[in-house]
Amino acid sequence: MEAEFFDKIVQERMDKTVQILSVKAKEYRRNNNPMHNFERAAQFGNISKEKALWGFALKHYTSFMDILDDMEQGKLPSEALVDEKIGDLINYLILCEASIKEKIIINSKP
Repeated sequence: MEAEFFDKIVQERMDKTVQILSVKAKEYRRNNNPMHNFERAAQFGNISKEKALWGFALKHYTSFMDILDDMEQGKLPSEALVDEKIGDLINYLILCEASIKEKIIINSKP
C-alpha cells in the first residue's frame, strides 16, 4: 500500500468522524446531554451506559463481520458500505471512550 493512499484514508476517516459525531450529538441530545439516548437505554435494560453503548455497537459489529464473511466468499462490499460500517464502529468506540473517561474523572475528584 502506498503511503499517500493510506494517509488519505486516515484523513478522510478523521474528517468524517468529527462531522458525524457532531451531527449525531445534536440530533440525539436532550437537555444538553449528548449521551441521553444511551443513558435512557441503560435505564431500560438496567445496565451501565457503557454496556448499552456496546449493545448498540454490536449491531454494527455484526454487519461488519458479515462483510468479512462475504469477502471470504469472493463478494466485495461497496466502498459506501465499508465507509458506513467502519464509521459506525469507530463512532461507538469514541462514545464509549468518552463515557468511561467521564466516569474516571468524576471518580477521581476528591
